[in-house]
Amino acid sequence: MSTPELQITYPADLPVSQRRQEILDAIRDHQVVVIAGATGSGKTTQIPKMCLELGRTSIAHTQPRRIAARAVAERIAEELKVELGGLVGYQVRFTDKAGADTKVKVMTDGILLNAMQRYRNLEPYDTIIIDEAHERSLNIDFLLGYLKQLLPKRPDLKVIVTSATIDPESFSRHFNDAPIIEVSGRTFPIEIRYAETAREAGDDTDPDEETTASDYLDGIVNALDDLQYEPDGDTLVFLSGESEIRDAQEAIEGRITAGTLGKGVEVLPLYGRLSASEQHRVFETSKMVGLKRRIILATNVAETSLTIPNIKYVIDAGTARISRYSPRAKVQRLPIEAISKASANQRAGRAGRTSPGVVIRLYSEEDYESRPEFTDPEILRTNLASVILQAAQLGLGDIAAFPFVQAPDARGVKDGLGLLGELGAVKDPKGKTVELTKVGRELARLPIEPRFGRMLLESKKHDLVREVMIIVAGLTIQDPRERPLAKRPQADLAHARFADPTSDFLSLLNLWNYIEEQQKKLSSSAFRRLCKNEFLNYLRVREWQDLIKQLKSIAKPLDIVPGSAKVNPDGIHQCLLAGLLSQIGLKQLSDKKAADLVKKSSDKPAKTSNEYLGSNGKKFVIFPGSTLAKKPPAAIMSAELVETSRLFARMNASINPEWAESLAGDLVKRSYSEPHWEKSQGAVVAYERVMLFGVPIVVSRRMQYSRIDIALCRDLFIRHALVQGEWDSKQQFERTNQQLLKQLEALADRARKPQFAPDDEDVFRFFNARIPADVFSTRTFEGWWRKAKQETPELLTMTRDDLLPPDIQAPSDADNPKLWKSGEREYKLRYRYEPGAPDDGVTVDVPVAALTEIQADEFDWLVPGMRVELIAELIRGLPKNLRRNVVPAVDWAKKAIAALPEQPEEPLVATLAKTLRTLSGTHMTASDFDFASLPTSMRMTYRVIDEKGRTLGLGIDLAALKQKLIPVALGEEPRKVVVNTAKKTNELAVAIREKIASPADYVGEHLSKEEKLSLVAVGYKNVAAFVDDVISALIDQQITASGLDANPDELRVNVVERSIEQCFEAAKVIERISTSARQASKAISEIQDMSVLHVLTAEKAHIADLMRPNLISSTGLERITRIPIYLQASKMRIDKLLENPERDRIAEIELNEAIALVEKAPVEKLSLEKRVAVRWMIEELRVSLFAQVLGAAETVSVQRIKKALS
Repeated sequence: MSTPELQITYPADLPVSQRRQEILDAIRDHQVVVIAGATGSGKTTQIPKMCLELGRTSIAHTQPRRIAARAVAERIAEELKVELGGLVGYQVRFTDKAGADTKVKVMTDGILLNAMQRYRNLEPYDTIIIDEAHERSLNIDFLLGYLKQLLPKRPDLKVIVTSATIDPESFSRHFNDAPIIEVSGRTFPIEIRYAETAREAGDDTDPDEETTASDYLDGIVNALDDLQYEPDGDTLVFLSGESEIRDAQEAIEGRITAGTLGKGVEVLPLYGRLSASEQHRVFETSKMVGLKRRIILATNVAETSLTIPNIKYVIDAGTARISRYSPRAKVQRLPIEAISKASANQRAGRAGRTSPGVVIRLYSEEDYESRPEFTDPEILRTNLASVILQAAQLGLGDIAAFPFVQAPDARGVKDGLGLLGELGAVKDPKGKTVELTKVGRELARLPIEPRFGRMLLESKKHDLVREVMIIVAGLTIQDPRERPLAKRPQADLAHARFADPTSDFLSLLNLWNYIEEQQKKLSSSAFRRLCKNEFLNYLRVREWQDLIKQLKSIAKPLDIVPGSAKVNPDGIHQCLLAGLLSQIGLKQLSDKKAADLVKKSSDKPAKTSNEYLGSNGKKFVIFPGSTLAKKPPAAIMSAELVETSRLFARMNASINPEWAESLAGDLVKRSYSEPHWEKSQGAVVAYERVMLFGVPIVVSRRMQYSRIDIALCRDLFIRHALVQGEWDSKQQFERTNQQLLKQLEALADRARKPQFAPDDEDVFRFFNARIPADVFSTRTFEGWWRKAKQETPELLTMTRDDLLPPDIQAPSDADNPKLWKSGEREYKLRYRYEPGAPDDGVTVDVPVAALTEIQADEFDWLVPGMRVELIAELIRGLPKNLRRNVVPAVDWAKKAIAALPEQPEEPLVATLAKTLRTLSGTHMTASDFDFASLPTSMRMTYRVIDEKGRTLGLGIDLAALKQKLIPVALGEEPRKVVVNTAKKTNELAVAIREKIASPADYVGEHLSKEEKLSLVAVGYKNVAAFVDDVISALIDQQITASGLDANPDELRVNVVERSIEQCFEAAKVIERISTSARQASKAISEIQDMSVLHVLTAEKAHIADLMRPNLISSTGLERITRIPIYLQASKMRIDKLLENPERDRIAEIELNEAIALVEKAPVEKLSLEKRVAVRWMIEELRVSLFAQVLGAAETVSVQRIKKALS
């Protein structure tokens, strides 16, 4: 049933022609037919003619490549003797050569796929031929799945699947056991020879240098030499890519010029990106005079579909660049891989079409036999974002349930959904159904890669459509800048004019602007010459221009229209970043130890690493050909990550990573650290860290913490602003409250009862009960208080009843008088409750002129309110044989007080001995009482003042003060009272130590392995040395507490009782110290930034100062537990050093100010106790400055340190 207007004939020598009737019957009787034919069977060109013969009027004939679509359409038109574009036409990207009367339309499979957007049921076609289905491209698999769903809705539709003889059964099963017709292929025998070529090992740092051509050049040339002795015929050489073809072409033409390959030889390239005219040269009769044979250098485009005439010989390098998506690295790799057996057989099938042929494989037969049967389908080795997007737009439901010939890997689907989620194209990438957002629906209407589509959509917002469209088009084509191997220096120099040191994308834009400008000035031929002279590929420039025209056309319905030229680099990069959110990288420091930086032997800074940290832990380096390679910036985005020998970023730009925050939306993960009150801000401030796919796009940004946790902000506001007064808002209630608190503190000091003075928690509770929940800063407080004080002006004014329970009564003036009457004089009394302070207890102000008039016996009695505690303390100090007769001490003290006169006149201990002797019947004398051992709080403190009230001397030893200061009253210089306390302390310590046996053996048996290692790590030679040091520290503590006049035997007993327990406690602390010191030192060693070298050096010295020899005794038992905190603070400072160097610098200024105060203070005026106290104050200042979260042990500031030094 032939079409009347046509004379349809079939070449008799084609195997498919011999099966014509069988094929016609199968197509007529079945909706789906699978035709499997070997290379050269004629199925590609003859099946469409058979469909015409059956009366089919609208035939869609798909090809996997543009070059094949054009060549097949031309061949069919030629055989039917019709004009191309009429009855037979073709459509590829950017070219549509078909009309209303076209019955056979050859197209790429992508064109048919896009037709589904307009025609869900493919109504324009009654026959669809899926050619070369064995290639199993993503488009082919999607078409086959879609057609399977469509066939029940279109019973009139015929589907013909043609394939090489590579598993045609899978297609039959897919279409419910559709009939298979197998057609033989080659008609002439071929000889296969194996000529293994050893691959050369080299320094593979540049992906473009990794070429099969360089590895197999000798093998190719040797094979061509061998073929000279064979009958004349053309040779087809299969190589991996364009750069390999270019290198091989140069090498072969060099041999031809040298005469080693003979004369009359023409070398032609063939790959997908060649222009149509260049590709046609391969299929046309050569115009070369004296031609004997041709050598065609081709990629795997020549494996299928194309029939190159006169091919008699094939040289197969055995490799190809095969695109593979790595789910782990989330990148599309383009490695060179060994081809499968099926591909090798396809290549071999190109020989022997017209006469016996020869195939030379540049690998061994064993290698061939070990290769996989088939190449993995593309659906198993690519990102499925485009497929999922189209499926969602077409409403095809769950992609996982779509009837693919071979279902994609679940990880591939997940990664595809992940990319669409990254681009903001789907509402929930993890949802059960794929629901497109507005962005997703717009992306589905743009038939380009989703990342590039997202860039175009963003460019509309920034009014940068022209610039972004130029760059997107440039990224889609192969780079028009050529770098011939022989002229690379000249080419690089010519291209350097366009290079932007911050962006490869802007370099591309600069190139376009130059091309556009020159094309306006020059004629067509002059422009061609310009491109050639400046190493620009004219054909690729044309393709670039054509692509931009196409992008304008497809983007116009979305109102994406290019405007005038603009200069906005940041805006351009932000548009591009919208499609490259997971392609961000932050520069990493190298692993070389920072200790190398501070070696005295080297002043040269160590090199930092050029490696970048990308999304999901990827690490990559900048491709050497990038303009950013010489000076890698801190942060980049990359259009392409390609893995060869390493993971390379091939098209890059320097960016501000914070741009990604607004583009990423809900993709970012935020964390907050160190919320703290800032007086200057009048609010709680924290540091925000923003992560995008594991990359910190915002490292440490100050932010108002109230938008995260209002309750905590309110708590900190009350504690810092209202309780501690750390704010700039001065309020009347605050002044009134401070006066009340000072009164209550003085009252507590007089009564020596700290509970009389409200602490911070009491004040906090007062404000917490009155401040509303929405008040959390100075600003919100002032706004609320401005209205609240009009209604309740005393709301925040504290009273004694607000802070103290009603049962707490103030001490009477009789018990705790403010004045001491002695004879005709009255002396002012001061009270202080601060155990350990030199004036703890009660202090009497004695004018220097009255110093000769007073006697200690009178003041030893203290004030009445303190006498019960005083006498009880003296009773506790009695020898045991006496003490046991007067216990409980407090009860006997009260009895004694009751029996004593109200105004005693005799010395305290003498009177007390007499009274207790009477009451208890126990013989005791004044010498039995150890008055000197009383704590400072139980002794009267004498403050000698001059006529202006200035302190001349302070102490509990009235005799020593008289000796020193009585000359002052007589107008003389004060005498120096020199007491060698160090010598006396040492003598007492030695006396105690000599009487204590070391428990080192016992302690050593019960320490863990980790504790023993820690002892060695901090400098102790062995356990015995550690135990001795702990005992020394205990002795020092006892002497400090009991005084130099203490009984050595009693001190020894106290030390022995505590020594073993103290050793175990100290060992645990030492283990923490060792760990903290190691971590701090490691943190220092991992930083290599020379700009912070002074900080690293200072911190190393600081750690060494903390880790002094004999650590326990040199630090003191009171402070040893704080050492781990100080070391942790040092580590925290180093950890945050590079994140926020400015904040560290400000804190360092305050620290250095405090250290300078100590260094400038006169040494002779600083007592040992004061020096030690100030040292620990500076350590606590470090904690408050660099590691506030650890908490300082005391409130400390530069002013407090200055006051302590005064």
